[in-house]
Amino acid sequence: MSAQGRERGVRGGRAVVAVILLAVLTGCTIDRPSKDAEAAESVAQVTIAPAPGATDVDPVAPVSVTVAHGTIDQIALTNAGGKQITGQLSPDRTTYKVSEPLGYGASYTWAGTAIGADAKPIPIDGTFTTISPQSTIPATINIGDGQEVGIGAPIILKFAGPVTNKAAVEKALTVTTDQSTEGSWAWLPDDGGSRVHWRPKNYWTPGTTVHVAAKLYGVDLGGGAYGDSDVTSDFTIGRSQIVIANAPSHRMQVVRDGATIFDFAVSYGEGNEARNVTRSGVHIVTEKYEDFMMSNPPYYTNVRERWAVRISNNGEFIHANPESLSAQGSSNVTNGCINLSPGDAQAYFPTALYGDPVEVTGTSIELSQADGDIYDWAVDWQTWKSMSALPAE
Repeated sequence: MSAQGRERGVRGGRAVVAVILLAVLTGCTIDRPSKDAEAAESVAQVTIAPAPGATDVDPVAPVSVTVAHGTIDQIALTNAGGKQITGQLSPDRTTYKVSEPLGYGASYTWAGTAIGADAKPIPIDGTFTTISPQSTIPATINIGDGQEVGIGAPIILKFAGPVTNKAAVEKALTVTTDQSTEGSWAWLPDDGGSRVHWRPKNYWTPGTTVHVAAKLYGVDLGGGAYGDSDVTSDFTIGRSQIVIANAPSHRMQVVRDGATIFDFAVSYGEGNEARNVTRSGVHIVTEKYEDFMMSNPPYYTNVRERWAVRISNNGEFIHANPESLSAQGSSNVTNGCINLSPGDAQAYFPTALYGDPVEVTGTSIELSQADGDIYDWAVDWQTWKSMSALPAE
């Protein structure tokens, strides 16, 4: 640079200093665009759901940020402890969606920036809080993952407390099968907590695969209670096995896939005392024990019985009983159970599967609600559907 050029530079610098000094002495300010002004001028439009400042947000409600006339540059949603919540940014960077449930009674804060089509930034910020339930109620499904069950098995969802908002719960329940299966949920009387059962209109088709999903987390159960967590189950319907138990015949047949594999001489319960009458109706095999201590005062207490298959919670079993051996095949003398010889009971025992129907006929009392928690098949189909909390389709 020439000496003349350097001199011009110096003089120019002195002029700038003089202007700044004059501004300071006169109390003037120099206008410069602020960051907020730059942001306000951006053409980008940010939509946050739920809106910033929202309270009592459903923890499973959609949570997202959408940008029009621009794209998302940086974004994060964190809880009060600083943990970042998992989310997914769309390929075009215009939408960000949270992909995991939020917690109950928690605060969440957005932080990020969007860039408008005019290359100007705009902040993404805001805080919201989720609902704080008075309590949460867990639920369990009676059939476990991978289990094989009989063709009469109901699906039972049992809650650890009362549910008053039954319709909302039922909307969160789905049963998916690989074979067309008509069925319905029905609410039964509370038993230490609310319970809802699902059964098909007719027995399951053998080999059907079943997926149950109870999306209960975030569901308002009523009375200030919310669902504790989601519950699922994947299971399979096994072979068809039906026990045909006709009391007047004093016999019991086991029919496997349409063929009779056993025809046993047995004794049923009948007589003047209702407590000792084997109930007529479709029972369901629920559990079995090689040894089981049975009591029915004043008749007997803590008697060890072998090869016991439970068919109701009213004390009805199919089991070995050598003491009634002389009556088996000729008269009904038991205290409500179906008695077999030790050999016949041992032969039947390993074939019994949870959910197998046991069709009892010919006794003086019908199976009903009074006889335990699984009387699903004793209810006719139209009545069963009416026990749903949702209107019929």
